[in-house]
Amino acid sequence: MIKKISAILLVVLIAALFIAGCGGKQAQEPSKSGQSGQAEKKSSNLEESLKADSIVAGLKADDGQLLLPPLEKKEVPPRPADPAKLPEDDAMHWYDMEYSGWGVSKVNIPKSPKDGAKGKKVILIVHGDHPWTTAYIRGAKKVADAYGMELKVMSPNFNADVQAQMVDQAIGARPDMILMIPVDAKMSVQLFRKINQAGIPVIATNTHPESEAMKYVIAWTGPDDWGQFRMLAQKFAELMHNEGGYAIIQHNPGGSPFFARTYAPITELKKIAPKMELLDKQAPGFEAEKTMQVVSDWITRFGSKLKGIILADDSAQAIGTAEAIKKANRQDIIVVAAGNSKVGMDLVKEGKIQAITYQTAEGDGAAAVKAAADWFNGKDVEPVRYLPKHIITKDDVDKFMPAQW
Repeated sequence: MIKKISAILLVVLIAALFIAGCGGKQAQEPSKSGQSGQAEKKSSNLEESLKADSIVAGLKADDGQLLLPPLEKKEVPPRPADPAKLPEDDAMHWYDMEYSGWGVSKVNIPKSPKDGAKGKKVILIVHGDHPWTTAYIRGAKKVADAYGMELKVMSPNFNADVQAQMVDQAIGARPDMILMIPVDAKMSVQLFRKINQAGIPVIATNTHPESEAMKYVIAWTGPDDWGQFRMLAQKFAELMHNEGGYAIIQHNPGGSPFFARTYAPITELKKIAPKMELLDKQAPGFEAEKTMQVVSDWITRFGSKLKGIILADDSAQAIGTAEAIKKANRQDIIVVAAGNSKVGMDLVKEGKIQAITYQTAEGDGAAAVKAAADWFNGKDVEPVRYLPKHIITKDDVDKFMPAQW
């Protein structure tokens, strides 16, 4: 009897083990199915994102130009042993600023998920509130919408301390990517490092941080400010017949445009037009009244020796300059500027400014988001992506109307 009971128990035990085994196998099957479903979803998302490339390529900015024209390449010369020891009017003194981002060894850069841009959450921290920034954000959103990305914008209104606080907020939100226009080139190093250490991929855009910061970012996108101001300086020298005194109204100190829009023309003019003389340079900010006062003072101090003025801005600074020239009845002064706002292009049409740079604000924002999308899609993203350069004169200004801002 005991043997019979033992045999029955053995059969029951075997049956139980068999059922458990089948149940375990069935329990595993949904997991495999889930993994398969996730892979299919990832593949589908990537496929849709790659299809959006053709849509983005055909997008237009509000001025009728391609939102993302073909990007330009820049020849990078060898770095001097110690650029800082060279004089400030030597182009190589500014090597680490002009060629920031090239030849940098990256640190702790996350690997692309290669699962598509669609649905990704991106935080864009701009530098401040300005009509240009509005156009920049508009371009960024056009590309984000085309890829189905969620874009949140934050603005510190040109306050570096507030931007630092926003970086902490952005890290806390754990987005898939952070894009940032640095307010201060030096201070931004620690901000990009902090984002990098948090494991969040980051792209720098528009204004250059210091070279040290470029170790922590996937890439930098924006205008070749140094290159286009060298082009502007060449046009300026042509208009000045390669001689005469000139002065520079500078950008706000601290950011990369301050250096590029000051020392690109100074170093370029020294090389191509050594007879031209720098009389003065000042940074009155972006108020027309303050710029007018500075230019009026220059006209009084330098008299007929002042033959030309270079402006870091073609809106408020341009208005103040034009007013000072009008009051002094000095229509002989050649004026060139960074562009290209409606104010600046109208002044070009009126002959009050002779040349401005084409700097697409919408394209700038679009380029940053496009680089993010390319990274999500598993494409190679170059360490630096430059927008194309062009100088606008009275001959072609109508092609760029209506203005983006």
